[in-house]
Amino acid sequence: MRNLAVTTAVAPALWGTTYLVTTELLPDGRPLLAGTLRALPAGLLLIAVVAALAGRRSLPTGAWWWRAAVLGFLNIGLFFALLFVAAYRLPGGIAAVLGALGPFVVAAIAFALLDQRPAVRVLLAGAAGLAGVALLVLRSDAALDPLGLAAATAGMVSMSFGTVLGRRWGTPPGLPDRRTALLALTGWQLTVGGLLLAPVMLLVEGLPSTLTWTNLGGFGYLSLIGTAGAYFLWFRGVTALAPARVTLLGLLSPVVAALLGWLVLDQSLSPGQLLGATAVLAAVVLGTRTPAPTPASDRAAPAPAAAPDRAAPALSGR
Repeated sequence: MRNLAVTTAVAPALWGTTYLVTTELLPDGRPLLAGTLRALPAGLLLIAVVAALAGRRSLPTGAWWWRAAVLGFLNIGLFFALLFVAAYRLPGGIAAVLGALGPFVVAAIAFALLDQRPAVRVLLAGAAGLAGVALLVLRSDAALDPLGLAAATAGMVSMSFGTVLGRRWGTPPGLPDRRTALLALTGWQLTVGGLLLAPVMLLVEGLPSTLTWTNLGGFGYLSLIGTAGAYFLWFRGVTALAPARVTLLGLLSPVVAALLGWLVLDQSLSPGQLLGATAVLAAVVLGTRTPAPTPASDRAAPAPAAAPDRAAPALSGR
């Protein structure tokens, strides 16, 4: 589980590069185009890979048609659209702090849908991470646009529901192995999200008249690495790790974005921001580490087996 948490953490680290790539490589004023070209080509590519690995079994079957549609809507289509509205109407710091509330929302949804009570350690880590993100990115002169606040909050809730439902439903059956199933699940969601974003993009922004090689390189990076690769690692963690734990890893994104701004864009980091980054990293380590097993000598003797009609039902993520 520790290795899985580490590889899952790569996803928000890659997402932290999005701001740098967007500002330096992509055309200005095209957020919906960026979202569409991030999601749709990546989704179609992953579906093609699954088709090569599993033959005709590259499309959903049975209940997975509507499950893939719901997850694609929550995790990609709706989330990307709201994210862009918030990005245009709010300073990045406000949006990041609202996003840092995700672990608490996920914990509440997981308790309601999965009957999973979050550990106190995870909640404390979430609080420390929220404070760290606030120190890292929040400024006193930040403007509070009501529509932007609503979009950022709704986007965080959308992604939180998608995270918990992804944990509840797991991976689709009938594919050769878990890796292929995760590739298929990721491809389905990205394709659904891209298909939802495409008509909105055409209606609101239209197609660009020209794209430079720099633009194409930026879109290629975001689609292949920042989306196809990152979301594959993220959904693998979502389907295996406790929802509150995996959501804490998302706090790494603003840390990476701030560090890249310092290293590449020559942006300064104050002592308070460095303290915030340290707090976020400590919160991620605290909240995602696997508790040490109880020594055998400290364990209570096993109780006699209960009669079948008195046995407590086992909790599952179904």
